[in-house]
Amino acid sequence: MDQERSICGAMASNFIRPRWAALLLLFTVVAVASLQITTKAAFPRWPVFSGSAGLTSESPNDVVLASNDDDPRSCSRFFEGVPRRKVVKSIADFGGVGDGNTSNTETFRQAIRYLRRFGDRGGSQLNVPRGRWLTGSFNLTSNFTLFLEDGAVILGSQDPEEWPIIEPLPSYGRGRERLGGRHISLIHGDGLTNVVITGQNGTIDGQGKMWWELWWNRTLKYTRGHLLELMNSHNILISNLTFLNSPFWTIHPIYCSNVVIKNMTILAPLNAPNTDGIDPDSSTNVCIEDCYIESGDDLVAVKSGWDHYGISMARPSSNIIVRKVSGTTPTCSGVGIGSEMSGGVSNVTIEDMHIWDSAAGVRIKSDKGRGGYIANISISNIKMERVKIPIRFSRGSNDHPDKGWDPNAIPKVKGIYLSNVISLNSTKAPQLKGIEGALFEEICFKNFTILGLLKSTAWQCEFVSGYANEVFPMPCPELQKSGSLLCS
Repeated sequence: MDQERSICGAMASNFIRPRWAALLLLFTVVAVASLQITTKAAFPRWPVFSGSAGLTSESPNDVVLASNDDDPRSCSRFFEGVPRRKVVKSIADFGGVGDGNTSNTETFRQAIRYLRRFGDRGGSQLNVPRGRWLTGSFNLTSNFTLFLEDGAVILGSQDPEEWPIIEPLPSYGRGRERLGGRHISLIHGDGLTNVVITGQNGTIDGQGKMWWELWWNRTLKYTRGHLLELMNSHNILISNLTFLNSPFWTIHPIYCSNVVIKNMTILAPLNAPNTDGIDPDSSTNVCIEDCYIESGDDLVAVKSGWDHYGISMARPSSNIIVRKVSGTTPTCSGVGIGSEMSGGVSNVTIEDMHIWDSAAGVRIKSDKGRGGYIANISISNIKMERVKIPIRFSRGSNDHPDKGWDPNAIPKVKGIYLSNVISLNSTKAPQLKGIEGALFEEICFKNFTILGLLKSTAWQCEFVSGYANEVFPMPCPELQKSGSLLCS
């Protein structure tokens, strides 16, 4: 498959049409309350794990993990904490040069090889001081902290040879963009535990323009690398940094557990192809919180494998929380689920988001051949401004890894709960297009308001069923079923 992948692209008796005064009141309440959620959960929640939460540092040599968080609803407790590192070194101790021109690839690799020996003796930390540190890909180690000081910038090498080719992911079967292997991420890790990547708002810049041009020119030989990818890893904290210009998806935890991504700024040009912000993939207990993202693709995308490879591996994504995320993407969505969801996606909470000038607010993407399931998705307290389509279910991408996909493998979607959502100046009504022969059921809307549509604009629904309470404008008949108490 060598073609270029396209970029994301009568009322029921219990339904009451809101009066304009009520709508104005709703808008005022939303603005004043700043999308604060009620303390009573409308939908099922799983237990939140105890443990250390935030990260504090008076100096880069004195990083400790705090046991509390100012927000009692924070999901950062997924990170279990780590002890103070016993050995702290600077990249300059290994001969690194931060002039923006000298390659530090071997320096980073040598430094981490040296620090690896302290993994079972209290762990280690590598500081990156102020400067511009050019490097190719390097691998992290367990019981390790990478700390970027104020003014520190790690720059991705412009030499593709410094982004080596590695094996494709087993749940994808091939590179996502090209057959065969894929370029390793700039910062990579496999089989790690107790890793912290943080700093004093230092920057990691993938300098992705070279890679985007290979894509645009159709001369890309292998799938582009991520800025940061961690595989088969546990207890990870990524915080207090700025990530820029990733060649491909920016942060990609895959086959991981207990991952916290917090207080991050992620930026890429709005036309940069497939530069997703954060993509948890076949991972569990993932917290994405207090992040600002601008990208040329989904701000956050939850995935779990591609067609028959994902079905065979059967590694779902579950217990994912996305909260207090804001940003814009002109071609894609604030949060996407799929389209690679063949291992299953369940127990996802999306809340307290602000999305503007985007193609879609929330998008659920699937297709024939995907199989898998999407279940128990709670979406609440979302504010959208100038978002073209507030909520979209899409299909028909005809996007498969090879000829081995099964056209009879259809996804199952059950339990999508949307509440307290307001979309201002939208141009299209929701589009909920399921798949013929598949179950797309218990799609539930409550207190869902779209303002700015023409009176003639109607919802588009196919092969879905569900319920609606306090929804404006009038939803499609497929959502006007009896039993809407499930939405109360």
